[in-house]
Amino acid sequence: MKTILQTLLCLLLSIITANAASIKGHVYDQKSGEPLVGVTVVLEQTTLATVTGLDGSFEFKKVNPGQFVLVISHLTYKTLKQSVTVADKDNPHITVYLSERNSKSLSEVVIAANSKASSEKTARKLEQKSMQVMNVVSGAAIEVSPDLTVANVIQRVSGVSLERSSNGDGQYAILRGMDKRYNYTLINGIKIPSPDNKYRYVPLDLFPSELLDRLEVYKSLTPNMEGDAVGGVVNIVMKDAPGRFSVNANVATGYSQMVLDKGFTSFDAGNMHSKSPYEAHGKNYNATPADFATGTLHYKNKNFAPNLVAGLSIGQRFLDNKLGVILAGSYQNTFRGSTSTFYPTSQVDTQKVSVITSMQQRQYSEQQQRSGFHGKVDYVFNEHHKISLYNAYMHLLNFQTREGISTNFSSDYKPATGDAQLTYQSRSRKINQQIYNATLHGDHKFGKLKLQWSAVFSAAKNEVPDNTTISLNGIRQNNRDTMTTATESNRRWERNTDNDIAGYLDLTYTAKIAGTKVDLSAGGLYRDKQRSSFFNNYVFYPSTPNALYNKDFFSYTGITWDVQNPKGAVANALTYDASEKTSAGYGMFKFKAADLEVTGGVRVEHTNQGYSMLFPLGEKRPAGNQVYTDVLPSLNLKYELAEHQNIRGAYFRSLNRPGFFEIVPGSVVQEDYTERGNPDLKRAIANNFDLRYELFPNHSDQLLIGVFYKQIKDPIENTIVADSTRPQDQYYTAGNFGTARNYGLEADYIKFFSNIGIKANYTYTHSSITTSKSARIRDEKGDLKTIAVDQTRPLYGQSEHIANLSLLYKDTQHGWDAQLAVGYTGPRIVTVSQFVDNDLWQKGFIQMDISVEKRFRNHFSIFAKAGNLLNTPAEIFIKGVNPENAELPGQGKANETLIRKEYYKQTYLLGVRYKL
Repeated sequence: MKTILQTLLCLLLSIITANAASIKGHVYDQKSGEPLVGVTVVLEQTTLATVTGLDGSFEFKKVNPGQFVLVISHLTYKTLKQSVTVADKDNPHITVYLSERNSKSLSEVVIAANSKASSEKTARKLEQKSMQVMNVVSGAAIEVSPDLTVANVIQRVSGVSLERSSNGDGQYAILRGMDKRYNYTLINGIKIPSPDNKYRYVPLDLFPSELLDRLEVYKSLTPNMEGDAVGGVVNIVMKDAPGRFSVNANVATGYSQMVLDKGFTSFDAGNMHSKSPYEAHGKNYNATPADFATGTLHYKNKNFAPNLVAGLSIGQRFLDNKLGVILAGSYQNTFRGSTSTFYPTSQVDTQKVSVITSMQQRQYSEQQQRSGFHGKVDYVFNEHHKISLYNAYMHLLNFQTREGISTNFSSDYKPATGDAQLTYQSRSRKINQQIYNATLHGDHKFGKLKLQWSAVFSAAKNEVPDNTTISLNGIRQNNRDTMTTATESNRRWERNTDNDIAGYLDLTYTAKIAGTKVDLSAGGLYRDKQRSSFFNNYVFYPSTPNALYNKDFFSYTGITWDVQNPKGAVANALTYDASEKTSAGYGMFKFKAADLEVTGGVRVEHTNQGYSMLFPLGEKRPAGNQVYTDVLPSLNLKYELAEHQNIRGAYFRSLNRPGFFEIVPGSVVQEDYTERGNPDLKRAIANNFDLRYELFPNHSDQLLIGVFYKQIKDPIENTIVADSTRPQDQYYTAGNFGTARNYGLEADYIKFFSNIGIKANYTYTHSSITTSKSARIRDEKGDLKTIAVDQTRPLYGQSEHIANLSLLYKDTQHGWDAQLAVGYTGPRIVTVSQFVDNDLWQKGFIQMDISVEKRFRNHFSIFAKAGNLLNTPAEIFIKGVNPENAELPGQGKANETLIRKEYYKQTYLLGVRYKL
């Protein structure tokens, strides 16, 4: 690793100075004015040749005086020759504009037209020309980045932070301080369902990044976009058919430093039953221990588990470029580990900071098998009619084991010796997530009328079969741990499916009104979503607990278990059906008058969201629905200050619908809390404002500075509250909390200096929301009672400061690409507490990643990627200190109570790529 860092540092910082005359210049596209990268420049009468850098520049050093001819050539541009005279110690500068070859004389020009969809130039042009406020990450940037999934790619975008999974990788995007619930995800402009069993948001770690042409993040909406986004919209644009036969293949291997240091623990998932005994044999069946597989009880260790990453895409256009075909696939098999120390707390008195009740030390081992497939066929009948069919399938298998020891800080705990009551906890879990999307799309033009339509089927699935947890009691005495008795085991089945059938229609008519060309658009969509959720849990107790004293268990097959509920606990709130029917229509206009471009209109969305509990347990509303209609106006203005300068203003109204389980009026006991739905939960409505200055000096560099403001009525947040009838019982639920405000500033900067480039962004966000909290006080008699108080705090998940810096090195002549990426995410609330001043915060952290690639002339290249170089831990804490916690292990920091600390360590990958 040290060698890689030293090599990159040399590449980034080495500067060669010339002592003699030199010839410098820039090469630009004649039509667009954008700099051209990778153009060959030959100095005739010499042996000197070079290739233009990231900003289109080239240089010949130590040139003797004389008359020379520069030969500038590129596959898709006309070759140009230009004379240049060099005097003694003269340094002439040459500016060259190349024009594209005639497509009739060179069919390969189509390659450039299609491959530009993934280029940096296209990304900058889309940001400049778009109707909305948006940011784009190009496919070219993704390929040379350290990131393997869309979740990790999106963290490089301004205003975006990540919520990470248990292995430290990114999973969900938080846009502009708005939690993941306030965003939605598209594939090629089509909304996709979520595999989550409660909510709508899509885990972005499902998507391998190498399947993308680019990643688009919309921060303002137009009337032809669905209106349920407050933070923004993530659009995953898949690879398209190239102009000629093209192959991109790669294979790589590597390892996780945590796995190398700690080893990897797995279980046998081969004989797991996908269905519970209740599903397999019927509702009247009484399960016995023989109905349950033993693989989840038997753990295996290995010291080294190498990762494997591979991808392949093949594409071409046929029939005189009328038929385009692209097939792309990716497979990632990775082994990760993490260590975690967790401190559960309890509010027991008038102290503002909770008292720590135990310390749990956990070791995670996690294997992820991620596969993605994308196929698209398009046919161009003529310049007015085109049709396409694309299919995308994403699949993620996650195998996780968690082993932990819990030290209970009760009267048995003695700090001097460490003697304490112990609980050993083990969990083996398999998660199977899938997303499928099929879209048939048509583009047609009839004179001044344009017609676009899409017919869509999408499905999402999530399965967690035979999730097994085991708890054992033990004791630590004289620094020796012994197990005394087994207490309980749970075997849980969870499954949910989402099926969407949708139709989209967009009509645009171009007319002249008062001498100005105006695009008048109208259209809409209809979506029928059907969701099914199933949950079943079996509880086991040991048959002979007293026979287990002083035994050390690694495989729990040696314990004889009895089933306590042979029919399972299928009667719960997570066994439900849900539906949602969404219909929408919009009217939109777009015109440009002088230097002002205006896009505006209104969208109307009608929602009918319903649920049905299959096993109600006395709930007053076992079935119900919410029906509402929203009018969502929007206006986007873009004023061209100069040729490459814009100023944008945008307003849009949007909404956020409740999650599917959030309105189901029942409770489910989870590992750390009881979760309950709220049938009275309302949708949130937001008014959003944007203002941004944009400078694109040469179509590769950019400077974007913007401000935003959001006012959210009835924002939805999850919090821990007390039961109204049993205050001693708490549950986790969603609620509406008045009006929240969120505003901030974003700055993006991209600059290329020959072979070196800088990408940097910074976002400041401030939000406020006032919610009711509980506080414990003593009355005049000295009795303890709970009162309600209001507290103003930031929105859940919002970081005040987010920053990214990427240093790029590109030497096209010698085939080098390198990137050092550093990201900072500031402190944020990760759990909203029931009690005042007791919210859980995540500390700010810095993540550093690196990637290097070396290309050779035979279409091959080698690449290396390394992640989490600084091994920054994830730390969760409560502000303030309770004196009772001060002497406990891991505590003692000023004005801070540590709740959780997790380490993930570094990951390394080395591979080879072939591109034709």
